[in-house]
Amino acid sequence: MDAKIGVLALQGNVSEHIDAFLSALERMGQGPSSEVFEVRSPAELAECNALALPGGESTTISRLIEKNGLYEPLRQFSGGIFATCAGMVLMASRVDDQRIRPLGLIEMTVDRNAFGRQRESFEADLPVDGLDGGPFHAIFIRAPVVTSAGSSVHVLARTPQGIVAVEQGKHIALSFHPELGPDTRLHERFLHRLGIGVVGP
Repeated sequence: MDAKIGVLALQGNVSEHIDAFLSALERMGQGPSSEVFEVRSPAELAECNALALPGGESTTISRLIEKNGLYEPLRQFSGGIFATCAGMVLMASRVDDQRIRPLGLIEMTVDRNAFGRQRESFEADLPVDGLDGGPFHAIFIRAPVVTSAGSSVHVLARTPQGIVAVEQGKHIALSFHPELGPDTRLHERFLHRLGIGVVGP
C-alpha cells in the first residue's frame, strides 16, 4: 500500500516529522507514489491513510483542532496516528488539564508535564518492546507520561517516571521525539503495522 502521510500542521515540530517520514519511506524502499504532506483541514485529513500528531504546546494544539473543525474528523479518522509528546496528550482518554479536550483514541491517562520544565529535558536509551536493533535513543522535552493504561493498550517502553510509549490498534503514542534523531525504526514499525511497505496478496 502506498503511503499518504499527513502531518497535522497547526503548531509544533511539523517539518521534522515530514523529514523523518520521508527518510523512513526511503529506507523502506517506497516509490514516488508515496507522499508526506501538511494537514490543516478535514478535507486534507481525508486524503491520508496515516497521520502524525506532533509535539508542541498541547493546550494550543487542542484549541486549534477545535478552531479548524478537526476534532470529530480526527476521532473518526480510519488510518493510524503517530503521536509524539503533545500528540500523546491529545490521544489520551483522560488528561490532568481541563483546558485540553483529548481525542480519546487511546485508553490511557496522561500527566501532561510529568518531567517538569524545559530545563528538565533529557535523553535516554530506551528498550522498546518488539523493536529490533537495540535500545532507541529517546529525546524528552517537557515530556508527558502515561500514569495508567487500559487492558487493550500495548505498553512499549517505560522510565522510572512511568509509561512513555504505547500502541493501541493502528495508533502509537510516544512521550519523546523520535523525529529529532536519525533513527526511523519507530516510524517504520508504525507504517508496517498499517500495511504500508508490506508486499502481500
